[in-house]
Amino acid sequence: MEAEAYRGYCLESVAAAYDVVLITGVEPTWERPFLTDWEVADPTDQAALSAAGRALAARHRLAGVMTWTEWYLVPVARLARQLGLSADPPEVMQACRNKGLARTLFARHGVPSAASMTVRSLLEAALAAETIGYPVVLKPASHAASIGVIRVDRAEELPGAYEFAAAGARRDVESTQVLVEEYLDGPEVSVECVTHQGTTTAVAVTRKTLSPPPLFEETAHSVDAADPLLATVAPIATAAIKALGITDGVSHVEMRLVNGRPRLIEVNGRIAGDMIGHLVRLATGIDLPRTAADIACGRTPDLTPTRKAAAAIRLLYPDTSGILTDLRLDETAREPWLERITFQRRPGDDLLLPQDGGDMFTARLGFLITTGPTGDLAQARAQTVQQQLTVHVAPNR
Repeated sequence: MEAEAYRGYCLESVAAAYDVVLITGVEPTWERPFLTDWEVADPTDQAALSAAGRALAARHRLAGVMTWTEWYLVPVARLARQLGLSADPPEVMQACRNKGLARTLFARHGVPSAASMTVRSLLEAALAAETIGYPVVLKPASHAASIGVIRVDRAEELPGAYEFAAAGARRDVESTQVLVEEYLDGPEVSVECVTHQGTTTAVAVTRKTLSPPPLFEETAHSVDAADPLLATVAPIATAAIKALGITDGVSHVEMRLVNGRPRLIEVNGRIAGDMIGHLVRLATGIDLPRTAADIACGRTPDLTPTRKAAAAIRLLYPDTSGILTDLRLDETAREPWLERITFQRRPGDDLLLPQDGGDMFTARLGFLITTGPTGDLAQARAQTVQQQLTVHVAPNR
């Protein structure tokens, strides 16, 4: 359900232009109408992924390979190399995945970022925090979706925060390291970028809303085709992509504006999650999944904007952990500018919020998307719809 809800638009877009063969960890269901063929294999198992790729290559003339899943970036880059297909090298994707290595490259190339130290124990974390200065942020070196990311304001909070970050790191297949980083104080944005043959174009800026401290759960995004901030953040996003060695593909570059100046958080070498790519298309007309497929197949992407509008998404969470007993929308809220509303939980489901040991996968109820002529209006409309939701949760006892 979650894959269809959040990435279905990507597969639909690519399948409209290409014959798609898929490597998937489970037998495909909703994907089948968009597929020519498939192999079932664990994409995080390099040997299994390579065998599946060779099997598909024996049956079809493959033009390119791509992924929009964070955890598959390095294995898929290796697969592309094995199949002789065009893609950024695995070493470049590894630099995107490993935030510690990325920080080193940013510093080497003069890209404004955050002070960062890699640690392997609570003692090392304490020494790093004292060196950098509180408040600090602890995070897994190679995870995603804000899993294990937490702010620490005082030394007495560090033991619990370190265990929280370390637990998130232990869930990752590539690295169990933890980073202690400077806290960047300012609004968070992302820049959606396309790089083709070494030239990067920043196509949109996404403004974000985060959960209250100490966690960093993203609860809303908005994209406005006329956002003047794009001119400010585009040069830093472009410099970060160049520092990592990315020459081809779609990137999601996260940063914070500290005293109005961009400072890098990280570069994700794939289409953004949380339907941001869909927001970009609603706002600008630029199709990022199709763009990624074109680049993977050696074609020049069309980045001509065809719309000048705005779109916003609200990611829906309950107020407390517990058993969901009711989730519905007042039908009078279904205005033409409500582009979609998707529920990924049903009554009877057990919800566990991040502050109680869960994450976005155990707590999120779904999302809603609204459109408008400006980002402010699209966000206001999203808030209006959210206020007309009925959500009842029975706390666990």
